[in-house]
Amino acid sequence: MTDAPDGGDGLHTMGAGVLAADGTMHAGVNFCHFTGGPCAELVALGAARAAGAGDPQVVVAVGNQGRGIKNPCGRCRQVMADSYPRLRVIVQTPAGARSIAIGELLPWSFDWVAEQA
Repeated sequence: MTDAPDGGDGLHTMGAGVLAADGTMHAGVNFCHFTGGPCAELVALGAARAAGAGDPQVVVAVGNQGRGIKNPCGRCRQVMADSYPRLRVIVQTPAGARSIAIGELLPWSFDWVAEQA
């Protein structure tokens, strides 16, 4: 899912996959840039939405060069919690890979919806 080999461009160092409720899979890669660039999870969620998948169920991110499953950054956690509160995220734990609810991954998160009331 990524294309940054040793000595490569380093622009795409993470890949992500999203499983939608209709069973379709959608992929995305990050875009590294000094301004922050989008993370692979958000690109994959955007690709799913662009393809008409409105109810993502599970997301996972992996690092290039065999780095395996990578847990989402704080920004991605907040975006996913705000946009898809029923989403499950596959994370790496000391006991191995595990699927958990985004709310469990981001307890005590900022509640964007409540703040708009």
